[in-house]
Amino acid sequence: MKYALVNGHVLDGMLDERGEMVARDAAVFVDGERIVAVGELPAGGAYDYKIIDLNGAWVTPGLINAHAHLPATGKPPKPNAKPVNYKKLFDTMSKIPPALAYFMALERESAKNQLLSGVTTLRTVGGVMDHDGRIRDEVNAGKRLGPRMLVCNTGVSVPGGHFAGSLATEASSPEEAAAHVRQIASTNPDWIKLMITGGVMDASADGEPGVLRMPAELVKAACDQAHELGYRVCAHVESTEGVRVALEGGVDTIEHGAKPDEWILDLFRRRKAAEICTISPAIPYALMPVDESRSSDVAKRNGKIVMDGIIACAKACLEAGIPVGLGTDSGCPFITHYDMWRELAYFAKYCDVTPAFALHTATLVNAQILGIDGETGSLEAGKSADLIVCAENPLDDLSRLRNLTYVMSRGRLVVCPKPKRMRKVDEALDRYL
Repeated sequence: MKYALVNGHVLDGMLDERGEMVARDAAVFVDGERIVAVGELPAGGAYDYKIIDLNGAWVTPGLINAHAHLPATGKPPKPNAKPVNYKKLFDTMSKIPPALAYFMALERESAKNQLLSGVTTLRTVGGVMDHDGRIRDEVNAGKRLGPRMLVCNTGVSVPGGHFAGSLATEASSPEEAAAHVRQIASTNPDWIKLMITGGVMDASADGEPGVLRMPAELVKAACDQAHELGYRVCAHVESTEGVRVALEGGVDTIEHGAKPDEWILDLFRRRKAAEICTISPAIPYALMPVDESRSSDVAKRNGKIVMDGIIACAKACLEAGIPVGLGTDSGCPFITHYDMWRELAYFAKYCDVTPAFALHTATLVNAQILGIDGETGSLEAGKSADLIVCAENPLDDLSRLRNLTYVMSRGRLVVCPKPKRMRKVDEALDRYL
């Protein structure tokens, strides 16, 4: 299809020399999967384009969610629920084809929900076997509605490590770590994911979230093998020690993060690495009453440590000129597949950036970090037709991005997109905006 989106205010995703994003009253012309022009309606109209009158609505690049997990929905835990034994669950599931089919269907629905909420590019960072890659290929082939996807498939962990045996394999030596990277590479991922530290959900003690699980020599072996095969590496890290070990070992993006020192900031610069800020998953643990989050006092204290560390890492990196991107960690408790806009709002609130900078980060900066800025991330002629439309100016209130008029991904238009929402989750989270 050829579309001309007219009578709209265009925020192209780029900042001017003052750090502002200036709206243009312009038309966006789309031919197939590409933007062919952003500007004035040609004299005589666009006779061979389907005209879409936006009636003064606001057009922005599609959002890019740089950190998500598709196999879970973000539903809160049930009251008094025991922690899920993910290793046992997945050991059982791998032997039962109907269970595998269930998870594939769940992940497809998660990817679709991301798109319907305005995420036109999604990086998944740990999933069931090679399901994410298969969904990516179905979307690319036009067989399924979903965003552009960059996938890690299964991650690499260690015995007793974060999601070991479920969303990640278990490597016990440098040789095994390298072998696991090679095996994952055979499933055709886009990135390699390492689980270097623990997290809030699997903390071994009060006050010790993010304890180092993967030894430095395993990190280096995995990174060396990944880079030799042409893959970049992202890593789950929630402690200062973990950030240092990850960067020294060759990791390209730090997922979550912790308060850095000058040595770590220098490592970021020398490695040309980036920080992916994920405030969303820490909010329920750190700020909600435990009877609402359905966690524990220990998890609440550990959640606050992690939240403070993520914010400190993002702010220090921004101050030092180190790239900072955004992701939601969708799939964690209370973190749905339709709430990328919340991460922008948290970033503005807790990291002291403007709404324009938050939108710029969730579009063009994320594209730059992921290495796809020549393809997407801004509204420019020649780039992929990835855009969203909302009725009012999102720079006045980022929560306006929760209700969209249109979503377009690679030229495929969705009118009045309606992601499946969880009302009680929305009500619980709205208090922390």
